[in-house]
Amino acid sequence: MSEVKLTRNQGLVFDALQAAEAPLSAYTILDRLRGEGFRAPLQVYRALEKLLALGLVHRLESINAFVACSHPHHDHGESLVAFAICQTCGDVREFAAPAAAAGLRDWAAGAGFKPAKTTIELSGLCRACSAAGA
Repeated sequence: MSEVKLTRNQGLVFDALQAAEAPLSAYTILDRLRGEGFRAPLQVYRALEKLLALGLVHRLESINAFVACSHPHHDHGESLVAFAICQTCGDVREFAAPAAAAGLRDWAAGAGFKPAKTTIELSGLCRACSAAGA
């Protein structure tokens, strides 16, 4: 992906997500950016919409939150985006799942289905929480 020029609001939202240690809801982003002049949820949602379209952030459907993409220069158009979400500590890991992607592409082709977006979210315990007996 070539260098993208972000608006001020898009840049602030992206920076907030990159600095976050966990996924953020739109309202948490709004709260963190009030000092930067953000006053309405619509400001955050507009920025997130553009960042999503650019592939710079991902929406985690199961927890209604957003994370910065850990592979922002990768074209997600043909790839599968997968996440492991710890139910205890909230850690989120983005990872590649080429075998799963191939299986889903084969199924879709056989069914005549054209997916617009494919995201897999695994919910469970991360290694640290599992070892701690959480």
